[in-house]
Amino acid sequence: MSGIKGANAGEKSGRYAHGETKTRLHKIWESMIARCEYEKHPYYADYGGRGITVCDEWHSYIKFRDWAITHGYNDDLTIDRIKNEKGYEASNCRWVTIKQQQNNKSTNHYLTYNNETHTIMEWSEIRKINYYTLRSRIRNGWNIGRALNY
Repeated sequence: MSGIKGANAGEKSGRYAHGETKTRLHKIWESMIARCEYEKHPYYADYGGRGITVCDEWHSYIKFRDWAITHGYNDDLTIDRIKNEKGYEASNCRWVTIKQQQNNKSTNHYLTYNNETHTIMEWSEIRKINYYTLRSRIRNGWNIGRALNY
């Protein structure tokens, strides 16, 4: 994976001795850049191909790491873009659980009932309805009120 932008590109190739290349956080950083910048990456079409970028500052692993640590990173969380149409930068990223991240996907199906909007997963938890049951009801043409209150 050559061609990383910026003066800190050597961090990627291992020339800098931060000693963290095998850590989970470093792998997250590496993966973030790869899916946004390398056309051969399996998810490039969903990231770089859609115009999702990594800010210049985060091309330095150390700067990304420092942001991560001061913004709640731990090994149980994943990086999440708050606005899916925007790139990876401090003002648009946060650390969340897998469940929270799944509810922020651009492919989610949102339902509005009584002026309240949630994903199907969120509604299933709120209404204590099995997710697959609720999804099936919606797919089978039930109106939202009936699907949520049956």
